[in-house]
Amino acid sequence: MASAAVRQIGAPQGLQTFAGEDDRRRLTGAAVKAVLRLVDAWGVSNAEGAALLGVSESTWDRMKAGRWEGVLSQDQLTRASALIGLFKGLHLLFANDLADRWPRLENRAPVFDRRSPVQAMIEGGIPRMLEARQYIDALRGGL
Repeated sequence: MASAAVRQIGAPQGLQTFAGEDDRRRLTGAAVKAVLRLVDAWGVSNAEGAALLGVSESTWDRMKAGRWEGVLSQDQLTRASALIGLFKGLHLLFANDLADRWPRLENRAPVFDRRSPVQAMIEGGIPRMLEARQYIDALRGGL
């Protein structure tokens, strides 16, 4: 009886999270493909791509070659989600190639402190990645 009451009060069943192994396994393939494509579009190095996703360079190389069969962690999926959202936001904000050049350009916004967004996100990890995404969403009026 108590467990039924807890289920009603708690989060709806079937809610997708990055914490559950099944959700992570289901989302990993699409997330890896998307991050590989956006990193390629941004023209970042393999080392930068690996750092952005939070994997080793050898794992990154296996992902690029299609020889990686792992499951992304909750943190790695959060990173992928932030990067994908940033990519989408940039393409909504800029109607030209600036959307793909912007992540490599020095930026004076306080969140980037005269570094490129890519460098700032590598150095600042998940919190800075989420801030970068929020920054672009705010620029395009999404906040």
